[in-house]
Amino acid sequence: MANVNKVILIGNLTRDPEVRYTPKGTAVTDIGLAVNRVSSSDGGERREETTFVDVTLWGRTAEVAGEYLKKGRPVYIEGRLQMDSWDDKTTGQKRTKLKVVGESLQFLGSRDGGGSSSAPQQRSESNFTESNNQNSGGNDGAQFDAEDDDIPF
Repeated sequence: MANVNKVILIGNLTRDPEVRYTPKGTAVTDIGLAVNRVSSSDGGERREETTFVDVTLWGRTAEVAGEYLKKGRPVYIEGRLQMDSWDDKTTGQKRTKLKVVGESLQFLGSRDGGGSSSAPQQRSESNFTESNNQNSGGNDGAQFDAEDDDIPF
C-alpha cells in the first residue's frame, strides 16, 4: 500500500519571515502559522482553538515569502510533514520536532495584511509552487504563476 505525506493549511503568519541562505546559496525561511479551528461545546457554546505550526520554505518560495509576507497575513500552504531531530547542547538529550516543509504557497486576502474580515477571502494574488523534490531539504526550480495585475510594480 502506498504512503501519503500531505499537509494542507490555511492560517495567519505569527511573525515576519526572515530569509537566510545555505552555504550553497539556497534561500530558506521558517515561518510560524496560526491555524484556527472553531467547534461547539456540548452546551452549544462556540469555542475557538488555535494550533501553531512551524513551516519551512525553500528556494524561490522562501524569497517570495520574505519579500511579500508580513505578520498577520493569511496564507494557504501545501506541503509535507518532516521530523527534525538534534542533540540538545545543554542537556545532551536527543530532541525531535515535527514541522511542515511547504511545497506550495498562495497568498490570501488583501496585500495590506491581516484577513480579519468576516467576508470570504479570495485566493488571489499569487500561487507559488516548489518543484516536488522529496529527497532533499532544499528545493530549487520553483515556479511562480501571477497575472500582470498581481505583480506589485
